Amino acid sequence: MLPNALSAIGRTPLISLSRVTLKLGLPAGSLVAKLENLNPGGSKKDRVAKQIVEDALADGSLKLGQGVVELTSGNTGTGLSIVCAGLGHKFTAVMSEGNTPERALMMKRLGARVVLVKQHPDSVMGQVSGVDLELVEEECARIVREEGLFRADQFLLSGSWRCHYLNTGPELWRDSDGTIDGFVDFVGSGGTFVGCSAYLKEQSGGKVKSFLVEPATSTVMNPAGRTDEGGHRIQGGGYSKGFDDLPVFKDCEQRCGIGRDDLIDGYLSVTDEQAIENARLLASEEGIFGGFSAGANLAAAVEVLRRGDCKRVAFVVCDTGLKYMSTDLW
Repeated sequence: MLPNALSAIGRTPLISLSRVTLKLGLPAGSLVAKLENLNPGGSKKDRVAKQIVEDALADGSLKLGQGVVELTSGNTGTGLSIVCAGLGHKFTAVMSEGNTPERALMMKRLGARVVLVKQHPDSVMGQVSGVDLELVEEECARIVREEGLFRADQFLLSGSWRCHYLNTGPELWRDSDGTIDGFVDFVGSGGTFVGCSAYLKEQSGGKVKSFLVEPATSTVMNPAGRTDEGGHRIQGGGYSKGFDDLPVFKDCEQRCGIGRDDLIDGYLSVTDEQAIENARLLASEEGIFGGFSAGANLAAAVEVLRRGDCKRVAFVVCDTGLKYMSTDLW
């Protein structure tokens, strides 16, 4: 028996997608998915929340009973709601109105204060843009300044990638018996990509190839084909303006000695339609109910296999599809 919900975070199962590979005509065992949607808060961000809060309590930057605040598209906020409730901290989530209402309601019921920020006048509801995220950042900074809360900054603090380097990556390698030779990840804060890639490359002697996934309308990190057309429907990522917005890459290099060029073997882009189609495929064929980004990851993994870059590709099911029931994902 586990003592609390925090103890249930992590150690999620790794599943071979046997029905998807059969349907798509891919070799058996070539696609494996880690079910991060089975974390208590329904996403991989539970790991981030736990690591950031535990690190902050350990180094004294978060005092006992002090309030916590962070901007979120919903998943990090849900994780922080659970972690803060379990450790006796009040949590404030700052979120764009363009994100799904299910997430805001879930955080409220977990005891968080939710501050919704209006989208930019040119934005489309349900398509959170980089400009929308800037407005959320401004509001979050104002709350920190005026209320003296601890900022659990998922973009800046090392816990956002160390939780994956210390836990998710090792779980992937162990549960696959070291047979993974490819990893794809749809990038939001960059923590999952950086942490898992760094660990997998260390363990494999650099043989595991890692591919960074972006929305087709916002390939701002791919030096070979930059596009920035604004909004997309793949919630949870694709909001940055480039690597300068993702300090996790530099932090990893300083701490582990693995630079950005060594972490990234290639860039892939996925359309909204591909993400939706593959999320539905994952649900109907495998019974795995993931969100938009899970579909994006599956689409990218299939592309890597069909190009012949790798023989067994892993990805994470970032969150549960239950958080998108008000969208056109289903």
